[in-house]
Amino acid sequence: MTRVLIVGLGNMGLSHALAHHHAGSEIVGLVNRSEIALSDALVGYPRFTSFEEGMETKPDLVIIATYSDSHADFACAAMEAGAHVFVEKPLATTVADARRVVETAQRLNRKLVVGYILRHHPSWVRLIDEARNLGGPYVFRLNLNQQSSGVEWETHKALMLTTSPIVDCGVHYVDVMCQITDADPVRVHGMGLRLSAEIAEGMYNYGQFQVIFEDGSVGWYEAGWGPMMSETAFFVKDIVSPNGSVSITDGNKGASADIDCHTKVGGILVHRPEGDQTIEMPNEPGHQELCDAEQSYVLRAIHENIDLTRHMSDAVQSLAICLAADESIRTGHPVSLKEPNL
Repeated sequence: MTRVLIVGLGNMGLSHALAHHHAGSEIVGLVNRSEIALSDALVGYPRFTSFEEGMETKPDLVIIATYSDSHADFACAAMEAGAHVFVEKPLATTVADARRVVETAQRLNRKLVVGYILRHHPSWVRLIDEARNLGGPYVFRLNLNQQSSGVEWETHKALMLTTSPIVDCGVHYVDVMCQITDADPVRVHGMGLRLSAEIAEGMYNYGQFQVIFEDGSVGWYEAGWGPMMSETAFFVKDIVSPNGSVSITDGNKGASADIDCHTKVGGILVHRPEGDQTIEMPNEPGHQELCDAEQSYVLRAIHENIDLTRHMSDAVQSLAICLAADESIRTGHPVSLKEPNL
């Protein structure tokens, strides 16, 4: 039985803890700096207030669901101690740190899985397959804006102490772009705006960027957080090619702050000049079911020795694109991704 330590008990950490509880893993500890209420399923597990305390349990697998700026150091320390690692996205806050984590996994022969939850969603897998069947080059039109208030806005403000919305959310959808085009990124141009005095100087809560790929494909991504954001067209998912387009047709289905809305597809419209095809996607998994599937994959990767080389390189590439967009917003200049060390 796999000994599992969960570090960080926010929304994702709690869901991953429940996933391992459902899977029958041996949860050796739950780590969180502050005291929080737990569901009945989790109350009996050992509690710790620091990563170091938790690691004294000698886990086989460490789940890292803390704020982004701690991901790289915690992941490397866990692997150096002999554990495999699942780390929530983004993998790190710099490309250098992301590469450091991957290099540590390779050097120590540890499994490293990054929390790209859409890779475990059957509807998104189908969307990617349908887009690839059309053939490129592609135009990607993707966004995810969230009209957050109350507790959700407080969470977003805490996240923005270290990570912008286009990096935190963008890595998911840039990963989708990269899976479809399978081409290297060339250049990124971003723009953004700080729309609230509640956000620290130097950070922005709205951003958008364009990325150009080596095969000629172009992508647009937009993300905004806060009580000022519009609920209109907060969920646009279109992929266009010379041979037609693939779109999620059931995007605006509920409030933008509802995390289940962010993964559910509902229906896929495949448009070709000769006619349209609507693909219904009933009975889609909810957020907890997706976390269950994601952690099941982590356990299989360990027990079946799945090769994660491509998974890790994809995680670094999607992060590099989003961080280049962040750099472009801050400098006001396009960023090349063909330069050395990027």
